[in-house]
Amino acid sequence: MTLTATSAPALPASTPPKKAGARLVPRMLSRTAVNGVLALAMLYTVMPLLWLLMAATKNMRDLFGTNGFTFGRTFDLGSNLAHLFAAGDGIYLRWLGNTALYAVGGAFIATTLCVAAGYAFDKLSFPLKEKIFGLILLGVLVPASAMALPIYLLASKAGIVNTFWGVFLPSLVFPFGVYLARVFSAAYVPAEVIEATRVDGAGDLRTFLSVGLPMLRTAFVTIFLFQFTGIWNSFFLPLVMLTDQHLYPLNLGLYTWQTTSLNQGHPEDYLLAITGSLVAVVPLVIAFVALQRYWKAGMTTGAVK
Repeated sequence: MTLTATSAPALPASTPPKKAGARLVPRMLSRTAVNGVLALAMLYTVMPLLWLLMAATKNMRDLFGTNGFTFGRTFDLGSNLAHLFAAGDGIYLRWLGNTALYAVGGAFIATTLCVAAGYAFDKLSFPLKEKIFGLILLGVLVPASAMALPIYLLASKAGIVNTFWGVFLPSLVFPFGVYLARVFSAAYVPAEVIEATRVDGAGDLRTFLSVGLPMLRTAFVTIFLFQFTGIWNSFFLPLVMLTDQHLYPLNLGLYTWQTTSLNQGHPEDYLLAITGSLVAVVPLVIAFVALQRYWKAGMTTGAVK
């Protein structure tokens, strides 16, 4: 009996382990690319504001005779501000007050209506609820500039053209805020809490004021900031609605100064428009810095379940 030796099966060749450096290179490249994009976005955002700050410190000679991203040789920010507030018998302060009234009052009322409507669409049952909500969403798709002419025609029928109400009343409508409020209500207001208050005998209005509204505080601040910024930066609607300078908001007033500086040979008005633009940015910065805690929390709603 002869024994034949059989060869053992060949083991597959083991692949050499990848080097740690080879894995780190793509990760570092990806991180570098992301940081580079973020740096470009930051420059795109900050550079106009930086130029505005620098230009507001110059006189007319330095404004056109020096680099745009340097301070004025004599740093005339104080005298420019004094000239701004004294020009036209203090018309800038009137524009600033008008804008604050349009923006703060309009945003507060609009936000209250949006939060109440969003809560109702989320927690209450009534006929044609989803169809009505769909119509509201259609309003989100229509740009505000396209609505300026129909609003003007309606205001003309109502006799409120060139009045405070012609600009203030349209600012109370904010369809996107209703959508946001419904999303916030679904995320922040548990249905069990609403059912418990109903068992205790509370009506829908009392439930909303006592339970729903406190839970929607973050939603209120977020929607308020959106609408406040939108009204503060509004331009086209006041342009078609107003002819009385004493009713102008800041954007429209600054536009008139820029127009007179270019078309009517008043170069000093150009410096007024620049300094006024810098002052107009300050309330927006203060609002976002003061309310950023609520705003950042609102922007991440629904990100983590």
